Amino acid sequence: MFKPTILYTLAILGLLTGCQSSSETTNATVGDPVATEGEALAKQYCGSCHLPVSPAMLDKTTWKNQVLPAMAPKLGLEVWQKTHYFRPASASISQTDWDKLRTYYETLAPDSLHPASDQTKSADDWAGFSLLKPGESTGNTATTTMVAFDPAQQQVYSSNETDAGLYRWGRNLKPERLRTLPSPAVQARFINDNSKPERIALTCIGTMLAVDQPAGQLIELAPDQANDPTVLTQQLPRPIESTPGDFNHDGLTDWLVCGFGHNMGGLYLLRQRPDHQFDKQVIRNVAGATQVITGDFNRDGWLDCMALFAHADEGIWLFTNDQHGGFTERMVLRFPPVYGSTSFQLIDMNRDGRLDIIYTAGDNSDYSRILKPYHGIYIFLNDGHDQYKQQTFLPLNGCTKAVAADFDKDGDLDIAAIAFFADLGPASPQTFVYYEGQPAQTFRRHHLPISQYGRWICMDVNDWDHDGNLDIALGNFSRGFLNSPAYKPTYDSYLPLIVLQNNAH
Repeated sequence: MFKPTILYTLAILGLLTGCQSSSETTNATVGDPVATEGEALAKQYCGSCHLPVSPAMLDKTTWKNQVLPAMAPKLGLEVWQKTHYFRPASASISQTDWDKLRTYYETLAPDSLHPASDQTKSADDWAGFSLLKPGESTGNTATTTMVAFDPAQQQVYSSNETDAGLYRWGRNLKPERLRTLPSPAVQARFINDNSKPERIALTCIGTMLAVDQPAGQLIELAPDQANDPTVLTQQLPRPIESTPGDFNHDGLTDWLVCGFGHNMGGLYLLRQRPDHQFDKQVIRNVAGATQVITGDFNRDGWLDCMALFAHADEGIWLFTNDQHGGFTERMVLRFPPVYGSTSFQLIDMNRDGRLDIIYTAGDNSDYSRILKPYHGIYIFLNDGHDQYKQQTFLPLNGCTKAVAADFDKDGDLDIAAIAFFADLGPASPQTFVYYEGQPAQTFRRHHLPISQYGRWICMDVNDWDHDGNLDIALGNFSRGFLNSPAYKPTYDSYLPLIVLQNNAH
C-alpha cells in the first residue's frame, strides 16, 4: 500500500505489471555474483509458483527467522529451530543452490523497511459523517465476520465467529438474533423478486482457522421464517464470497464462489440444473480466491468474470465465457506474495468511460508480520485496450478493503477504506480512512475519530436510510490476529458494529 518509496522499489524490480522497468538491482552493484546468482535462483525455484520476491521487500530478520524457514519445506528441505536445514535426497533443490539462495536474501535484505512517503493532505475530522452505534453492549467479545446493509428494509445484518449467529439491526441499532447458522457468515446477498418473501443468500465460511477443512456452505433463507435454510452447496474450502449470474443463458441463476481455502481452494461455478440442484465446476483450482466481479467484459452478450487471488500466486485474472460451458483465462495484474491482496473494485475513476481497478493489499497474518510500505490502495487506469497502468498509490498499513463512490456528492469519486492490520501502536491508529476526491484525481485524507470503537475487519456501503447519501457499516473483530504480542488493545472489544451516517448535502 504505497507511493514514492515503493514505486521506486517496484520499478527497479520489475515486479508489478504496469510499473516502469529498470536494469538496476537492489542493494547490490550490477555484476555482484551474490545478486546475479541469487536472482536467477529465485526465478528458478520461487518463480514457478509466484512472482519472485526481492530481498528489499522484507528485512533481514524476517527473511532469516520467518520466511526462509517457511519456504524451505516447499522445496523439500527439513528445518530445525529455524536455523538448521537438512536436505533429504528427495529435495528439489541442491544444498549448494539453497545456500546461495539464503545468502542472497540474508545479505541483500535491509535491516529494516522504511515507511512509505505519503504526500496526501490530511485532516482529523468527521468529513461529513456522524457516528451511530448500539446503545448497549451485548457483553460478548466482538467477533463480527459480516456486516451487510439491507436498504430495502433499512436494516443491517451481521454475523460473528462466537456463536455463528445471524443478527438483524434496525435503525435504532438494537440487535435481533434470528438464528444460528452452520458457520459464521462472511457475505450476504439480498434477493427480491416480488414473488416470494425477501430471501438472503449467505456465504458461510466453515472455519476462520487457516486449515484445509471443506466445511463452508452457500445457503439461502427467508429471515422472518423459521424454516431451515436451503443449502445450495456445501463442502466448500473456506468460501468468502459468492456472486450470482446466468452464465449459460438457460434462465437459471448460477453462482460463482471464491473458495479461499488454505493450501487447497479455488474459484468455482455452481451451475443450476432444471431440478434446482447445482453442479460444481472448477474454473481455477488455486487457493486464495478472494473476490469475483461479473460483467460482459468483451461485449459479446455472455457473462464473464474477473477474480482476485491472494495467498501465494497473487493477482487479478479475467475469465472470458467461451459460450460452450467454459472460460478462457488471462492474467490482468500480478503481485508478489508478500503483498497480501485483500480486495478490488471495477469503477471508472477518471470518467473516460472505461472501467479502472482499485486494488488493496494488506493481509498481514502469514510469515512476514511486519509493517510494509507497499500496503495500501492502488489505482490502475484502463488504457483502452484492457491493459492497466498504475496511476496512484495511497499508503495504508494493513489495508483490508476500499470502496470508491461519490460520498460527498460533489461529482468526483472518494474512497472509504478499512485496515484490519493497521499500525495499532499510535494513539489513534488508522483503522478507517476516508479519502476525499480532489481535482486532478488527487485525494485529501480524513482520519475519523472512531478507532477506539473497534478493529474493523468488514465494511459495507449503501444508502440504508433512503436520504440519497451512501452510508458505511463497519464490523468489529476484536479478538486475536495481533502481530505484536506485547500490544494491549485499547479499542472497544464488545461493540459488534457501528454505522457512519453520511450527512452530505
